[in-house]
Amino acid sequence: MKHHIIVKWNEKVTDKKALLPDIQKIFDGTLEIPGIHAVSLVPNIIDRPNRYDLMIVISMDEEALPVYDKCSYHHQWKDNYGALIESKAIFDSED
Repeated sequence: MKHHIIVKWNEKVTDKKALLPDIQKIFDGTLEIPGIHAVSLVPNIIDRPNRYDLMIVISMDEEALPVYDKCSYHHQWKDNYGALIESKAIFDSED
């Protein structure tokens, strides 16, 4: 499956691109979890008020989702970036 995290940053974020290396590092850590196969960050290329800013896509086995939810990388993501998120959507799909 593909686990999509779609994020819109709040007004505290003035340099969206500067956040990407650290976010990539956090999500690269999830590759240690059995059943997680790939991670990609897809930044939005059109900056408009009605657009989301970033899509994180994690390719994983369905059984890996509860493990991911409890892992330290997921908590690091939430702890470090939660206060910078205006809104987000989570969407799971088949490969």
